[in-house]
Amino acid sequence: MEIKIENANLRLLDALYRIEEQCFDAEAFTKRQIAYLLTDYNIIALVAKDGPNIAGFIIVQVETDDLGFGHIITINVAQKYRGRKVATCLLEEIERLLKQRGANECRLEVREDNHAAINLYQKLGYQRIGKLERYYDSKHGLYFKKPL
Repeated sequence: MEIKIENANLRLLDALYRIEEQCFDAEAFTKRQIAYLLTDYNIIALVAKDGPNIAGFIIVQVETDDLGFGHIITINVAQKYRGRKVATCLLEEIERLLKQRGANECRLEVREDNHAAINLYQKLGYQRIGKLERYYDSKHGLYFKKPL
């Protein structure tokens, strides 16, 4: 399997939404919210493709204030592609693009019971900086950041 990273666009909305629904329950973005994000000029959205199939995607907001950072709004990997380094590829590419835009760090939130994601983020150098009480409905979140 060779993963190719490409820019996401509205033509892929249905496929992205299906993956979003696989990855999240009550906290999943709606199709309309994803469409809005894909058209926001402060957003970088990428897809990971395995041939014609979308293996995963990432949407990141680029903050242009004095601090200059990227905020990962969502990162999703289709169930059949988990454990195949898709999220790692997406994160490495988004970090490279953020650096190009002058960002100094990357930030994200993750549900505290998502151990696979937490392990990945820590392996890639993200550091836990806080806990977010009831961030995901009744579940707590963790706040991570990584210097770029």
